[in-house]
Amino acid sequence: MIPIWDEGLQNERTRLAWVRTAAVQAVGGLGAGGVALRAGVPPVAVAPFVLSAASGALLLARTGVRYRRVQRALHEGSPLDVRVDAVIAWLGTMAAALGAAVFVVLR
Repeated sequence: MIPIWDEGLQNERTRLAWVRTAAVQAVGGLGAGGVALRAGVPPVAVAPFVLSAASGALLLARTGVRYRRVQRALHEGSPLDVRVDAVIAWLGTMAAALGAAVFVVLR
């Protein structure tokens, strides 16, 4: 059997990709929400952008835990489960898309 673990930096690169994704989602949600508020969109319509920013912040907070879990799984040869993080990222992306659609309709 071929071992899963490699001495390369795959897990570190993956962690950096998750950090980039989370940071863009958090900052993008805050920025888009600010633009929407300055454009005169009702504050309730900014809620999807806030949800997007919150999901990005949550993903960013989870990066350390995810990194350690993946490291342990790679060393032990056990299966990985990253569905929770994928769902959080998906929800944040869908919230940003919803917020953009609401912004376009209301503007």
